[in-house]
Amino acid sequence: MWMFIFMILPLLAVVYIGWHVWAILPFSRIWKTVAVLLMASCFLLFFFGLRRQTDNYSLPVAQVMYEVGTSSIFIMLYLVIIFLVLDLGRLVHLVPRSLLFNNWQMAVGIVVFLFVVFLYGNIHYYNKVRVPLELKSSKPLPKDYRVVMVSDLHLGYHNPRKELARWVDMMNAEKPDFILIAGDLIDGSIRPLNEERMAEEFHRLTAPVYACLGNHEHFGGDANARQFYKDAGIRLLIDEAAVIDSAIVVIGRDDRSSRHRKSVEELIKSWNVEGSHYTIVLDHQPYELEKAEAAGVDFQLSGHTHRGQVWPISWITDAIYECSWGSHQRGNTQFYISSGLGLWGGKFRIGTQSEYLVATLSQKSQLQK
Repeated sequence: MWMFIFMILPLLAVVYIGWHVWAILPFSRIWKTVAVLLMASCFLLFFFGLRRQTDNYSLPVAQVMYEVGTSSIFIMLYLVIIFLVLDLGRLVHLVPRSLLFNNWQMAVGIVVFLFVVFLYGNIHYYNKVRVPLELKSSKPLPKDYRVVMVSDLHLGYHNPRKELARWVDMMNAEKPDFILIAGDLIDGSIRPLNEERMAEEFHRLTAPVYACLGNHEHFGGDANARQFYKDAGIRLLIDEAAVIDSAIVVIGRDDRSSRHRKSVEELIKSWNVEGSHYTIVLDHQPYELEKAEAAGVDFQLSGHTHRGQVWPISWITDAIYECSWGSHQRGNTQFYISSGLGLWGGKFRIGTQSEYLVATLSQKSQLQK
């Protein structure tokens, strides 16, 4: 099923787009062929990257290959939407046939439209939104805490050290007591992180960092990911917990892609035996929220969805997940599903946002209780 979605459908889309590009361009057969082959080559770079072939090239070349290949997926999606709308319009006689054949005005119009949309998406991606969050504990706390929370940094070929340095500065500016990372810190290949010595940037953080694994860490190799977290000075929690000030328990779950991960109920019983600690769970993929609620989790931070990154994929993630983005409440358990500080693939945000959370954790007053 997933192979069909990620391989067959995109290839069919390339054929569909290629036919329309051939038909609409008012060029000779030679130049039409060049345009279609160039478009198909950009798309094939995406599969080239999936097979990790980019690791065989110099870092600058690999970065360009990654950006072009993954960006082409989103551009292809919008071309499919445009041509589907035009084809449907032609079927109901609202769009004249002449618009889709040897029409340079329509060709230029489509190019300009895509340029404007994806320029906006790229600018919007770099605008990192600060999301404030209030967390109230019914359990005793020695003080109020400020917590910076992020997910889905996807460091690698398209989010290099220079970008990470900017994010570290943003987090330090909040003066947090501790920092939480809800998985997918690594995009896939560990090679660009090691070559750019990105682990050094994390040592500039002024607060302790706790993190869980995401599915991309598993894709890139669990052992390599663990070593990077260790080099970066990040406390990686894989079905284990850290206790802060004898009052807060931070539990990091192994990613859902692992067959051996423990249930949230097992982890709560192991690490919060008397239920007297405020319990935070880091679980990368926001599935089965009802189990976290039943286990008595106070707050869960997740990511993974990116909320689709671009519209209309956000409609799909909204349909798949109980909550694909934002704050969510189930009984006494509060959730936040982040759309991510970074993202996978082309650097575009259309209808979604890149964000980081700044949470204030404080004890409920007697009146609130």
